[in-house]
Amino acid sequence: MAFERDGGFRPRGGGFGGPREMHDATCSDCGQQTKVPFKPVEGRPVYCRDCYMKKKSQN
Repeated sequence: MAFERDGGFRPRGGGFGGPREMHDATCSDCGQQTKVPFKPVEGRPVYCRDCYMKKKSQN
């Protein structure tokens, strides 16, 4: 939700209000099949949620 100048709140949606298109991918760390909200690019790593969270917490 975002604060409005009149003191109220409005819901904050992401994107264009519709469901995101999900793409199939294979996690670069564990090899698990996963879905991601972007089109994977060859040569760039893609991580499942668990591996992404592990990498994020290491930094």
